[in-house]
Amino acid sequence: MENTSIEGLYATSLAAVRRVKTDIHRYLYYQINWDNWLIAIKGARGVGKTTLMLQHIKETFGDSPEQALYVSLDNMWFANHTLSEVVEYHYNHGGTHLFIDEIHRYPHWQTVIKNMADEYPDMHIAYTGSSMLRMDSREGDLSRRQIVYTMHNMSFREFLLFEKGVDLPAVGLSDLLADHVKIAMRVTEGLKILPCFDRYLKYGCYPFYLRDSDGFGARLQSVIRAVLTDDLPAVDEITYATQQKVMRMLMILAECVPQTPKMSELYATLETNREQGMKMLTMLQRAALVQLLTSENKRLHNLTKPDKIYLNNPNLMYALTPRADTGTLRETFFLNQLANTAEVNYPAHGDFLVDHQYLFEVGGKSKTFEQIKDMPNSYLAVDDIEIGHLNRIPLWMFGLLY
Repeated sequence: MENTSIEGLYATSLAAVRRVKTDIHRYLYYQINWDNWLIAIKGARGVGKTTLMLQHIKETFGDSPEQALYVSLDNMWFANHTLSEVVEYHYNHGGTHLFIDEIHRYPHWQTVIKNMADEYPDMHIAYTGSSMLRMDSREGDLSRRQIVYTMHNMSFREFLLFEKGVDLPAVGLSDLLADHVKIAMRVTEGLKILPCFDRYLKYGCYPFYLRDSDGFGARLQSVIRAVLTDDLPAVDEITYATQQKVMRMLMILAECVPQTPKMSELYATLETNREQGMKMLTMLQRAALVQLLTSENKRLHNLTKPDKIYLNNPNLMYALTPRADTGTLRETFFLNQLANTAEVNYPAHGDFLVDHQYLFEVGGKSKTFEQIKDMPNSYLAVDDIEIGHLNRIPLWMFGLLY
């Protein structure tokens, strides 16, 4: 391969690294062990995976940029070139680290990554991919070679850092339940927390809001379309007709969540059967567009019909529904933040059962314990209050978990 054919990739890499800002980092940045030889970072489109890699390159290889190369597989260069060419050239010219973006766009990517790791054992390789990637696939046998990290959407705690420069430590759930009054008093001193929380629900789950908060809804709709039209076909071999049905399913669900779904009616509307319908619903879940809430009993017995379906996060509600219902927004926020750090199930009483032991009811400040009275380890997650009391905990505080 001639040198000139790859120079554009190096120029693009240097430009991307030069542009990225390093003043604020997402939570996962500090959790990744960058010394590992093979690192996979998966997550929904728009959560900041690319920025995370570029920040690491900038802060680690500032004095020796030739050692690290960043490539995105949506670059037209790969229309008639391969990753094998890149790693060979980079290795032979003193490169030690290769960072690959959007691996799901590459055919048979697991086999390719395995071969690269085998042929260049001294090369550190990190790559990002869609949240839909199946990292446990047998192709390539990567399960014992790589360390897999998942990046979730921004928490409310992170939004406060981006929005107000308030750097709060993440709080474990048990500590939050025990000390929420002290924590809330410390956080709200000099900070009007409820207006911040309202803004987070509208546009705070994705860091790209910083570029244009006024145009955030349109940008998020574009992201959703890209997930369904670009990422989904790249990960799952589906027909155009099925792709259109998945998109339609999402819009139908957006209008009725979180009602207990009448799945047979949904499948009939989409002109599909139960098996295909559940596959499409699972695709939306893997794409981080919906969340499926299921009882412990159903999960243990692998029963597929969910008890409730939610959109993945409140920003999606504002982007996909003409009027976001307040009660649904509250529940969606709670489920999103807790499901990223704990196991959440649908209980016989109340709204959510967390880690098999904590029972929660979510509502406004007039919410009472009537529906979960006499239940052990029961709590109210209450909106529109800054500081709680006993087992009444402000809803916004459940955004401090990661």
